[in-house]
Amino acid sequence: MTTKTAWITGATSGFGAATVERFVTGGWRVIASGRRADRLQRLVAQHGPGRVHATAFDIRDAEAMRAAHAGLPAEFAGIDLLLNNAGLALGTAPAQQADLAQWRQMIDTNITALVSMTHLLLPQLIERRGAIVNLSSISSSYPYRGGNVYGASKAFVTQFSTNLRTDLHGTGVRVTSVEPGMAETEFTLVRTGGDQAASDTLYAGAAPITARDIAETIWWIANLPPHLNVNRIEMMPVSQSAAGLQVHRD
Repeated sequence: MTTKTAWITGATSGFGAATVERFVTGGWRVIASGRRADRLQRLVAQHGPGRVHATAFDIRDAEAMRAAHAGLPAEFAGIDLLLNNAGLALGTAPAQQADLAQWRQMIDTNITALVSMTHLLLPQLIERRGAIVNLSSISSSYPYRGGNVYGASKAFVTQFSTNLRTDLHGTGVRVTSVEPGMAETEFTLVRTGGDQAASDTLYAGAAPITARDIAETIWWIANLPPHLNVNRIEMMPVSQSAAGLQVHRD
């Protein structure tokens, strides 16, 4: 069998790092990108340079993204799957108290960088009848206090995925939006500026989704027969469900 290649963004932690491990273990080559070069190099050391190619850049830097793509070694140049995993939430304040710079960073990362990466790789993915998996969130469907721009950015990801499917009709390219609920990664640490206590409190006793759970789900999606497409998959831990509507009373 021909070895397939996946490009996984945000590969330095959480869902991304776990998915790198799952795909390499499954026999794929992986292009692992992210900002933290030291963590990427640990992935190369762990799995070997023939299996993982590391490319360190900020996903918001379009010029660096194009340079990373142009500089791929020949054995990694044929990309069969793009996992748009890089993204973040910043801040928990309601909109009227939120930091505009944080809003802009979420938009630049979760939306602009994701569409730029997708646009860059689409010709190859069409040529190879590949697949795109976009990491969205249940926040795309269920609003909550402080979710404001993060939730809106993930709603964009979900809708962009649906529209990609429509545009790519007949090409053989598959597109999936993966929408996890509560998952214990570095997500809350990043969102709260490194507040470990807040992270511990959020996940305590909840048996949340793990990074490995999401990696296994993406692996399953990627290895379905080529005539099948999972449009959207929404996942929550059993301990989590949609909350009721808020009512303010005088």
